[in-house]
Amino acid sequence: MSKNNNTAKLYRMVMDEHVCPYGIKSKFLLERRGFTVEDHHLTSREEVDAIKAAHGVETTPQTFIDGQRIGGYTDLREKFGKPVKDPNATSYRPVLVLFAVGLALAASLSMFSYGTALTVRTAEWFVAFSMAMLAMLKLQDVEKFSSMFLGYDLLAKRYVPYSYAYPYLEALAAILMAGHLLPWLSIPIAFTIGMIGAISVIYAVYIQKRDIKCACVGGSANVPLGFISLSENIAMVAMAVWMLFRYVL
Repeated sequence: MSKNNNTAKLYRMVMDEHVCPYGIKSKFLLERRGFTVEDHHLTSREEVDAIKAAHGVETTPQTFIDGQRIGGYTDLREKFGKPVKDPNATSYRPVLVLFAVGLALAASLSMFSYGTALTVRTAEWFVAFSMAMLAMLKLQDVEKFSSMFLGYDLLAKRYVPYSYAYPYLEALAAILMAGHLLPWLSIPIAFTIGMIGAISVIYAVYIQKRDIKCACVGGSANVPLGFISLSENIAMVAMAVWMLFRYVL
């Protein structure tokens, strides 16, 4: 990373009730690039409005280098060639991170219980923990989840209350399966919602060829409906079948 001795002027909000996080990030980025930062704190709404009016901008922070206005934090990242996230871009990252954490938790618990991560219980806990975390994300805003879910789930379209019940059913099945509790209840729940979900995804994505967002993470991210969504539902069905034959029959 190249360094320089230039000076940058930064105007950012630093008030008792609010310190702009993007101002802090801008200052850090400038210093990492070797700039000496003239850090101008905007300590009142009047000072903020004055800077906006003087330079014809709508937001702060604002950075100036060699007398030229660069702009806000995103503009600063672009100037330095750093990636800028597209808020409308689709991404599997939320689901992949969730699965990675679920697997790590399962492996850690297996190491503690059995002395090795490579156990049947690791696989069982992985599915159960992932289901529980996915349900938790949905339960943060059930109304938003249900609205997205109604866009493709075949049963929810015909019976709206199912769209509200789904995350609670998923959470219940996950909790019970993690501890092998009440298999007579957890197995049919997981099998039913998983099978309906799998059929719905196949119909929407692979038959209708629709390009829509998945409600799997509760609508908090732009995750496309597709293979990973289908995998989630297949995993629930497989877990139900596995527990039925291993622990019940």
